[in-house]
Order: sequence, then C-alpha cells, then structure tokens
Amino acid sequence: MHEIDITQHILKDVIKIAESKNAKKVTEIRLVLGPFSGFVPECIQMYMNLLAKDTICHGVQIKVKEIPLKVYCNQCHKEALIDRKHIECPFCHSINLKRLSGNECLIESIEVE
Repeated sequence: MHEIDITQHILKDVIKIAESKNAKKVTEIRLVLGPFSGFVPECIQMYMNLLAKDTICHGVQIKVKEIPLKVYCNQCHKEALIDRKHIECPFCHSINLKRLSGNECLIESIEVE
C-alpha cells in the first residue's frame, strides 16, 4: 500500500515539471528503481491510473528501469554490483558488505505533448 504515497509524490512532481514547460499532456513517466526501494511497478501504475484521472497525466504509462545493487566489501575493500539472489562479494565471497545503492526511486524523465 505504500505505493500510493510515492505515486502521489510522483504525480505532483511530474505535473509541476510538465506545467513549467507548458505541456498539454504527459504520456510517459520513466522511473529508476533500486532493488531495495520496496516499490512494485505494477502497483505504481495502478495507483497512477486512479490518481491522474482529471490531470494532464491521465492515461500516462509508467516505464521502470531497475538499477543493480552496488556494494562495498568490508573484507576485500572492493566495490561490486550484485543481485538480491547472490548477496555476497563476487571477489572474496564475504557477506560483510556495505550497501552503496539500491533504495533509489527517481523520476528519470517524462514524455509530453
């Protein structure tokens, strides 16, 4: 259910950006999500369909790019990209990791008419 809150924020920000550019309609919103953002793209789209009905974002499509999880290994002192299924350093196999990215939820761009 927390997707409704983030969707409200996305909608507000996108409308503000679009109106500042004198856009008549927003057709696409491109988001960047980290694997630990906790957001489900399908839920964001569902809530956007409801929240955007009487706005310039009515009918907008949400496109999501998922970024990899970046970590720093406290054992071998290297940075690496990993996925949620293999949470260990790919160099030394330590699980003593510091997360450097993964919580992102960003508006990358919008497409307007």
